[in-house]
Amino acid sequence: MDASSLRELQKPLKDTYKTDPSAAVAHVHADGLFADAGITATVDTWAGPVRAGFHPTTGGDGSDACSADMLLQALVGCAGVTFRSVATAMSIDVRDVAVRADGAFDARGTLGIDREAPVGMYDVGLTFTFETDADDAKVAKLLELTERYCVVAQTLGVPVAVRRG
Repeated sequence: MDASSLRELQKPLKDTYKTDPSAAVAHVHADGLFADAGITATVDTWAGPVRAGFHPTTGGDGSDACSADMLLQALVGCAGVTFRSVATAMSIDVRDVAVRADGAFDARGTLGIDREAPVGMYDVGLTFTFETDADDAKVAKLLELTERYCVVAQTLGVPVAVRRG
Protein backbone atom coordinates (compact mmCIF):
# COMPACT_ATOMS: atom_id res chain seq x y z
CA MET A 1 0.00 0.00 0.00
CA ASP A 2 1.25 3.48 -0.80
CA ALA A 3 0.39 6.85 0.74
CA SER A 4 -2.29 7.61 -1.85
CA SER A 5 -4.04 4.26 -1.29
CA LEU A 6 -3.88 4.76 2.48
CA ARG A 7 -5.43 8.22 2.21
CA GLU A 8 -8.13 6.86 -0.11
CA LEU A 9 -8.90 4.05 2.33
CA GLN A 10 -9.17 6.33 5.35
CA LYS A 11 -10.75 9.43 3.78
CA PRO A 12 -14.39 8.32 4.11
CA LEU A 13 -13.76 7.38 7.74
CA LYS A 14 -12.12 10.70 8.53
CA ASP A 15 -14.91 12.62 6.79
CA THR A 16 -17.53 10.74 8.82
CA TYR A 17 -15.69 11.25 12.10
CA LYS A 18 -15.34 14.99 11.47
CA THR A 19 -19.09 15.38 11.08
CA ASP A 20 -20.10 12.73 13.62
CA PRO A 21 -17.44 12.34 16.35
CA SER A 22 -19.50 9.66 18.12
CA ALA A 23 -19.03 7.37 15.11
CA ALA A 24 -15.29 7.31 15.84
CA VAL A 25 -15.70 5.69 19.25
CA ALA A 26 -14.64 2.05 18.98
CA HIS A 27 -15.85 -0.32 21.66
CA VAL A 28 -13.40 -3.21 21.95
CA HIS A 29 -13.40 -6.23 24.20
CA ALA A 30 -11.54 -9.33 25.26
CA ASP A 31 -13.06 -12.54 26.60
CA GLY A 32 -11.68 -15.26 28.78
CA LEU A 33 -12.84 -18.36 30.61
CA PHE A 34 -11.59 -20.60 33.37
CA ALA A 35 -11.46 -23.43 30.85
CA ASP A 36 -8.44 -25.32 32.19
CA ALA A 37 -7.32 -26.62 35.54
CA GLY A 38 -5.02 -24.63 37.77
CA ILE A 39 -4.88 -20.91 38.30
CA THR A 40 -5.22 -19.95 34.65
CA ALA A 41 -7.52 -17.97 32.39
CA THR A 42 -7.97 -18.93 28.76
CA VAL A 43 -8.18 -15.79 26.64
CA ASP A 44 -9.80 -15.74 23.21
CA THR A 45 -7.44 -14.10 20.72
CA TRP A 46 -7.49 -13.60 16.95
CA ALA A 47 -5.02 -16.48 16.68
CA GLY A 48 -7.04 -18.79 18.91
CA PRO A 49 -7.23 -19.42 22.64
CA VAL A 50 -4.22 -18.57 24.80
CA ARG A 51 -3.93 -19.85 28.35
CA ALA A 52 -2.56 -17.24 30.74
CA GLY A 53 -1.10 -18.21 34.07
CA PHE A 54 1.54 -17.35 36.62
CA HIS A 55 4.89 -15.96 35.54
CA PRO A 56 7.77 -18.03 36.94
CA THR A 57 8.55 -15.25 39.45
CA THR A 58 5.08 -15.72 40.94
CA GLY A 59 4.97 -19.53 40.95
CA GLY A 60 4.46 -20.52 37.33
CA ASP A 61 6.50 -23.06 35.44
CA GLY A 62 6.67 -21.03 32.21
CA SER A 63 4.18 -23.21 30.32
CA ASP A 64 1.45 -20.55 30.35
CA ALA A 65 1.45 -17.11 28.80
CA CYS A 66 2.26 -14.32 31.21
CA SER A 67 -0.18 -11.42 31.11
CA ALA A 68 2.72 -8.95 31.28
CA ASP A 69 4.19 -10.52 28.15
CA MET A 70 0.76 -10.37 26.52
CA LEU A 71 0.54 -6.66 27.32
CA LEU A 72 3.96 -6.07 25.72
CA GLN A 73 2.85 -8.13 22.71
CA ALA A 74 -0.19 -5.86 22.35
CA LEU A 75 2.16 -2.87 22.46
CA VAL A 76 4.40 -4.39 19.77
CA GLY A 77 1.40 -5.12 17.56
CA CYS A 78 -0.11 -1.67 17.92
CA ALA A 79 3.17 0.20 17.59
CA GLY A 80 4.20 -1.94 14.62
CA VAL A 81 0.96 -1.26 12.72
CA THR A 82 1.13 2.43 13.64
CA PHE A 83 4.79 2.67 12.56
CA ARG A 84 4.00 1.04 9.24
CA SER A 85 0.96 3.28 8.70
CA VAL A 86 2.88 6.46 9.50
CA ALA A 87 5.82 5.39 7.32
CA THR A 88 3.37 4.75 4.48
CA ALA A 89 1.61 8.10 4.95
CA MET A 90 4.98 9.88 4.99
CA SER A 91 6.20 7.90 1.95
CA ILE A 92 9.21 6.66 3.92
CA ASP A 93 10.60 3.38 2.68
CA VAL A 94 11.55 1.20 5.67
CA ARG A 95 13.12 -2.24 5.38
CA ASP A 96 14.02 -5.07 7.73
CA VAL A 97 11.81 -3.63 10.46
CA ALA A 98 11.79 -5.27 13.89
CA VAL A 99 9.85 -4.06 16.92
CA ARG A 100 10.61 -5.02 20.50
CA ALA A 101 9.00 -4.08 23.81
CA ASP A 102 10.70 -4.67 27.14
CA GLY A 103 9.38 -4.11 30.63
CA ALA A 104 9.91 -5.08 34.23
CA PHE A 105 7.71 -5.81 37.20
CA ASP A 106 8.52 -6.48 40.83
CA ALA A 107 6.94 -9.79 41.90
CA ARG A 108 6.96 -8.61 45.53
CA GLY A 109 4.12 -6.21 44.69
CA THR A 110 1.79 -8.71 43.07
CA LEU A 111 2.56 -11.35 45.71
CA GLY A 112 1.74 -8.90 48.52
CA ILE A 113 5.17 -9.21 50.12
CA ASP A 114 6.02 -5.51 50.18
CA ARG A 115 3.34 -2.81 50.10
CA GLU A 116 5.93 -0.34 48.81
CA ALA A 117 6.72 -2.51 45.77
CA PRO A 118 4.63 -1.51 42.78
CA VAL A 119 2.02 -3.82 41.33
CA GLY A 120 2.32 -3.64 37.59
CA MET A 121 4.97 -3.06 35.02
CA TYR A 122 7.31 -0.13 35.03
CA ASP A 123 10.16 0.92 32.80
CA VAL A 124 8.45 -0.17 29.58
CA GLY A 125 10.58 0.45 26.53
CA LEU A 126 9.84 0.18 22.83
CA THR A 127 12.61 -0.25 20.26
CA PHE A 128 12.42 -0.17 16.48
CA THR A 129 15.29 -1.36 14.33
CA PHE A 130 15.07 -0.78 10.59
CA GLU A 131 16.84 0.29 7.45
CA THR A 132 15.84 3.44 5.56
CA ASP A 133 17.25 6.05 3.24
CA ALA A 134 15.24 8.77 5.00
CA ASP A 135 17.16 11.56 6.72
CA ASP A 136 17.38 11.88 10.48
CA ALA A 137 14.64 14.53 10.67
CA LYS A 138 12.13 12.32 8.83
CA VAL A 139 13.05 9.33 11.00
CA ALA A 140 12.59 11.41 14.16
CA LYS A 141 9.17 12.56 12.90
CA LEU A 142 8.23 8.97 12.05
CA LEU A 143 9.03 7.80 15.57
CA GLU A 144 7.32 10.81 17.17
CA LEU A 145 4.11 10.22 15.23
CA THR A 146 4.22 6.49 15.89
CA GLU A 147 4.27 7.16 19.62
CA ARG A 148 1.58 9.83 19.31
CA TYR A 149 -0.88 7.64 17.38
CA CYS A 150 -0.26 4.23 19.00
CA VAL A 151 -3.37 3.45 21.05
CA VAL A 152 -1.63 1.00 23.38
CA ALA A 153 1.40 3.24 24.00
CA GLN A 154 -0.85 6.20 24.76
CA THR A 155 -3.00 4.05 27.07
CA LEU A 156 0.05 2.90 29.00
CA GLY A 157 1.28 6.47 29.32
CA VAL A 158 -1.68 7.80 31.31
CA PRO A 159 -3.70 6.53 34.24
CA VAL A 160 -6.75 4.66 32.98
CA ALA A 161 -9.79 3.94 35.11
CA VAL A 162 -10.74 0.27 35.06
CA ARG A 163 -14.45 -0.36 35.53
CA ARG A 164 -15.62 -3.48 37.30
CA GLY A 165 -18.84 -5.01 36.20
